[in-house]
Amino acid sequence: MKIKQLNELEGLATSPKLRKAYTQFNELINELNNRDLHEDTIKLINIEVDSIHSSNSIEHTLVNLIRIGQAKIIRLVEKKHKIVPKNYYRKFWSVLGMSTFGLPLGVVVGVVIMENIGMLAIGLPLGMIIGHAVGSIMDKKAFKEGRQLNIDLKNGL
Repeated sequence: MKIKQLNELEGLATSPKLRKAYTQFNELINELNNRDLHEDTIKLINIEVDSIHSSNSIEHTLVNLIRIGQAKIIRLVEKKHKIVPKNYYRKFWSVLGMSTFGLPLGVVVGVVIMENIGMLAIGLPLGMIIGHAVGSIMDKKAFKEGRQLNIDLKNGL
């Protein structure tokens, strides 16, 4: 069973955002078609594609619908098959690092060591750097194990 492609949409020629979202979504589908996915995963992905087809949305709403569908597909494939796009973990852990490592570091540096709550924000960039490093390591591991798609999604997660 193959994953369905998006049908040709109206307004692709006039809307650069819609064209970009449409092209990126179809590239994701092409990459996933090259992978060995379970039948139930393919059915769920096809349901997402059908929901985009059945939409009568205007340009801006359709772009958002495509991006939301793309994010759902990425989460599904990551959860069930551990297959991720390029830089998936780096993007995820950069944000997570700021909240997981950055805020506690900022509290320690700002409140405990310097006794100045204004220095709390100094931990955020440190946390982002730590998260970026952890995510890059995980991306390299996914690439070595063959779990990485050959696509880097913009505005996808």
